[in-house]
Amino acid sequence: VQLRGSRLARGLLRLAGWRVVFDGLPARQGVLIIYPHTSNWDFVIGILAKWSIGIPVLFWGKASLFAVPGFGRWLRWLGGVPVDRLQPQGAVPAMVSQLQQARAGDAFMWLALAPEGTRGRGDSWRSGFYRVAVGAGVPLGLGYLDFARREVGLAGYLQLGGDPGRDLEAIAVRLGHHRGRRPEWAAPIRLRD
Repeated sequence: VQLRGSRLARGLLRLAGWRVVFDGLPARQGVLIIYPHTSNWDFVIGILAKWSIGIPVLFWGKASLFAVPGFGRWLRWLGGVPVDRLQPQGAVPAMVSQLQQARAGDAFMWLALAPEGTRGRGDSWRSGFYRVAVGAGVPLGLGYLDFARREVGLAGYLQLGGDPGRDLEAIAVRLGHHRGRRPEWAAPIRLRD
Protein backbone atom coordinates (compact mmCIF):
# COMPACT_ATOMS: atom_id res chain seq x y z
CA VAL A 1 0.00 0.00 0.00
CA GLN A 2 1.54 3.30 -1.08
CA LEU A 3 0.44 6.62 0.42
CA ARG A 4 0.76 10.27 -0.52
CA GLY A 5 2.19 12.47 2.17
CA SER A 6 2.83 16.13 2.80
CA ARG A 7 5.76 17.84 1.10
CA LEU A 8 5.66 20.50 3.81
CA ALA A 9 6.15 17.89 6.57
CA ARG A 10 8.98 16.25 4.58
CA GLY A 11 10.58 19.67 4.10
CA LEU A 12 10.36 20.49 7.82
CA LEU A 13 11.99 17.18 8.72
CA ARG A 14 14.72 17.75 6.13
CA LEU A 15 15.28 21.25 7.45
CA ALA A 16 15.76 19.74 10.93
CA GLY A 17 18.25 17.25 9.46
CA TRP A 18 15.95 14.19 9.58
CA ARG A 19 15.40 11.56 6.91
CA VAL A 20 12.27 9.38 6.53
CA VAL A 21 12.68 5.75 5.43
CA PHE A 22 9.40 4.27 4.18
CA ASP A 23 8.70 1.85 1.32
CA GLY A 24 4.97 1.28 1.73
CA LEU A 25 2.76 -1.02 3.80
CA PRO A 26 2.17 -4.76 3.32
CA ALA A 27 -1.57 -4.52 4.07
CA ARG A 28 -4.38 -2.05 4.71
CA GLN A 29 -4.57 -3.03 8.40
CA GLY A 30 -1.85 -3.53 10.98
CA VAL A 31 -0.05 -2.49 14.14
CA LEU A 32 3.01 -0.26 14.05
CA ILE A 33 5.40 -0.03 16.99
CA ILE A 34 7.89 2.81 17.43
CA TYR A 35 11.13 2.19 19.34
CA PRO A 36 12.91 3.64 21.22
CA HIS A 37 10.71 6.19 22.99
CA THR A 38 12.94 8.26 25.28
CA SER A 39 11.96 11.90 24.73
CA ASN A 40 9.05 14.28 24.24
CA TRP A 41 10.65 15.10 20.87
CA ASP A 42 9.66 11.61 19.69
CA PHE A 43 6.04 12.78 19.41
CA VAL A 44 6.98 15.83 17.31
CA ILE A 45 9.23 13.85 14.97
CA GLY A 46 6.65 11.06 14.82
CA ILE A 47 3.78 13.37 13.86
CA LEU A 48 5.87 15.05 11.15
CA ALA A 49 6.85 11.60 9.83
CA LYS A 50 3.18 10.51 9.90
CA TRP A 51 2.23 13.56 7.83
CA SER A 52 5.20 13.23 5.48
CA ILE A 53 4.23 9.61 4.72
CA GLY A 54 0.50 10.34 4.67
CA ILE A 55 -0.44 7.44 6.96
CA PRO A 56 -3.62 8.04 8.98
CA VAL A 57 -2.66 5.97 12.05
CA LEU A 58 -4.52 5.70 15.33
CA PHE A 59 -2.59 5.79 18.60
CA TRP A 60 -3.41 5.23 22.25
CA GLY A 61 -2.91 7.98 24.80
CA LYS A 62 -3.61 8.60 28.48
CA ALA A 63 -7.30 9.43 28.93
CA SER A 64 -6.37 12.38 31.16
CA LEU A 65 -4.72 14.12 28.18
CA PHE A 66 -7.98 13.97 26.23
CA ALA A 67 -9.83 15.74 29.07
CA VAL A 68 -7.83 18.95 28.51
CA PRO A 69 -10.10 21.39 26.61
CA GLY A 70 -8.92 21.93 23.06
CA PHE A 71 -5.91 19.63 23.45
CA GLY A 72 -8.09 16.52 23.63
CA ARG A 73 -9.90 17.51 20.44
CA TRP A 74 -6.56 18.07 18.70
CA LEU A 75 -5.27 14.65 19.86
CA ARG A 76 -8.41 12.98 18.48
CA TRP A 77 -7.93 14.84 15.19
CA LEU A 78 -4.38 13.43 15.04
CA GLY A 79 -5.75 9.90 15.53
CA GLY A 80 -5.57 9.63 19.31
CA VAL A 81 -7.73 7.12 21.18
CA PRO A 82 -8.05 7.69 24.95
CA VAL A 83 -7.16 4.75 27.22
CA ASP A 84 -7.83 4.72 30.95
CA ARG A 85 -4.53 3.54 32.46
CA LEU A 86 -6.34 2.36 35.59
CA GLN A 87 -8.57 0.04 33.51
CA PRO A 88 -6.74 -0.62 30.22
CA GLN A 89 -7.98 -4.21 29.81
CA GLY A 90 -10.81 -3.26 27.46
CA ALA A 91 -8.58 -1.43 24.97
CA VAL A 92 -6.99 -4.57 23.50
CA PRO A 93 -10.16 -6.58 22.71
CA ALA A 94 -11.86 -3.44 21.37
CA MET A 95 -8.94 -2.71 19.01
CA VAL A 96 -8.73 -6.37 17.90
CA SER A 97 -12.42 -6.19 17.00
CA GLN A 98 -12.00 -2.89 15.14
CA LEU A 99 -9.05 -4.23 13.13
CA GLN A 100 -10.97 -7.41 12.26
CA GLN A 101 -13.94 -5.32 11.12
CA ALA A 102 -11.63 -3.09 9.08
CA ARG A 103 -10.12 -6.14 7.39
CA ALA A 104 -13.56 -7.61 6.65
CA GLY A 105 -14.61 -4.30 5.06
CA ASP A 106 -11.21 -3.65 3.42
CA ALA A 107 -10.97 -0.36 5.33
CA PHE A 108 -7.60 1.22 6.07
CA MET A 109 -6.64 1.00 9.75
CA TRP A 110 -3.23 1.03 11.44
CA LEU A 111 -2.57 1.43 15.15
CA ALA A 112 0.78 3.01 16.13
CA LEU A 113 2.14 2.46 19.64
CA ALA A 114 5.29 2.99 21.67
CA PRO A 115 5.54 -0.40 23.41
CA GLU A 116 7.65 1.05 26.22
CA GLY A 117 4.53 2.91 27.29
CA THR A 118 6.52 5.84 28.64
CA ARG A 119 9.37 8.04 27.52
CA GLY A 120 11.18 7.54 30.84
CA ARG A 121 13.49 4.68 31.79
CA GLY A 122 11.71 1.34 31.77
CA ASP A 123 12.67 -2.29 32.24
CA SER A 124 10.34 -3.91 29.68
CA TRP A 125 7.61 -3.39 27.08
CA ARG A 126 3.86 -3.40 27.58
CA SER A 127 2.15 -6.27 25.80
CA GLY A 128 -0.84 -4.46 24.26
CA PHE A 129 0.73 -4.12 20.80
CA TYR A 130 1.56 -7.82 20.77
CA ARG A 131 -1.88 -8.98 21.88
CA VAL A 132 -3.59 -6.72 19.32
CA ALA A 133 -1.40 -7.84 16.39
CA VAL A 134 -1.73 -11.56 17.25
CA GLY A 135 -5.44 -11.32 18.10
CA ALA A 136 -6.33 -9.48 14.90
CA GLY A 137 -3.91 -11.51 12.73
CA VAL A 138 -2.40 -8.35 11.22
CA PRO A 139 1.22 -7.52 10.35
CA LEU A 140 3.45 -5.74 12.86
CA GLY A 141 5.38 -2.78 11.46
CA LEU A 142 8.75 -2.12 13.10
CA GLY A 143 9.17 1.63 13.33
CA TYR A 144 12.13 3.44 14.81
CA LEU A 145 13.41 6.87 15.78
CA ASP A 146 17.19 7.00 15.52
CA PHE A 147 18.60 10.26 16.89
CA ALA A 148 22.21 9.20 16.19
CA ARG A 149 21.48 8.91 12.45
CA ARG A 150 18.61 11.45 12.49
CA GLU A 151 16.39 8.93 10.80
CA VAL A 152 12.78 7.87 11.33
CA GLY A 153 11.45 4.90 9.47
CA LEU A 154 10.34 1.31 9.22
CA ALA A 155 12.75 -1.60 9.62
CA GLY A 156 10.33 -4.06 8.05
CA TYR A 157 7.27 -6.05 9.03
CA LEU A 158 6.60 -9.29 10.88
CA GLN A 159 3.65 -11.63 11.05
CA LEU A 160 3.79 -12.62 14.70
CA GLY A 161 3.58 -16.34 15.39
CA GLY A 162 2.20 -16.22 18.94
CA ASP A 163 5.47 -17.28 20.60
CA PRO A 164 6.47 -14.08 22.47
CA GLY A 165 10.07 -15.21 23.08
CA ARG A 166 10.75 -15.97 19.43
CA ASP A 167 8.80 -12.97 18.15
CA LEU A 168 10.59 -10.53 20.50
CA GLU A 169 13.96 -11.92 19.40
CA ALA A 170 13.06 -11.15 15.78
CA ILE A 171 11.95 -7.64 16.77
CA ALA A 172 15.19 -7.06 18.72
CA VAL A 173 17.31 -8.02 15.70
CA ARG A 174 15.66 -5.28 13.64
CA LEU A 175 15.17 -2.56 16.25
CA GLY A 176 17.71 -3.14 19.02
CA HIS A 177 20.51 -1.07 17.47
CA HIS A 178 18.53 2.18 17.06
CA ARG A 179 19.39 4.98 19.48
CA GLY A 180 16.85 7.29 21.05
CA ARG A 181 17.53 10.83 22.19
CA ARG A 182 18.39 9.41 25.63
CA PRO A 183 19.76 5.93 24.83
CA GLU A 184 20.17 5.05 28.50
CA TRP A 185 16.37 5.31 28.94
CA ALA A 186 15.49 2.77 26.22
CA ALA A 187 13.75 -0.25 27.72
CA PRO A 188 15.10 -3.70 26.85
CA ILE A 189 13.09 -5.41 24.15
CA ARG A 190 11.12 -7.86 26.31
CA LEU A 191 7.52 -8.09 27.47
CA ARG A 192 6.50 -7.52 31.08
CA ASP A 193 5.88 -10.70 33.04
